[in-house]
Amino acid sequence: MMTAAQMRAARALAGIDQRTLAERAGVSLPTIQRMEASEGVVRGVVDSLMKVIQALDVIGVELIGENQASERGGRGVHLKSTAAQTQQG
Repeated sequence: MMTAAQMRAARALAGIDQRTLAERAGVSLPTIQRMEASEGVVRGVVDSLMKVIQALDVIGVELIGENQASERGGRGVHLKSTAAQTQQG
């Protein structure tokens, strides 16, 4: 599961706007806007959520879930590598 805060942070970390994320994920801009405006865990059509997560992964952003190992604990996002980011540039 992904929170709205994670989604906004992931997009900011990747340096893309909502429209670009929507295009890369193959979903509408209003879908991205609704997801980011939600409180807590993003709710929506599972297919749309998976497309967004996949697009972020391809861009090089990894989502850290609540129960995943993380240096600081808790949810978060980070770049997988600069190589992945360079390939997308």
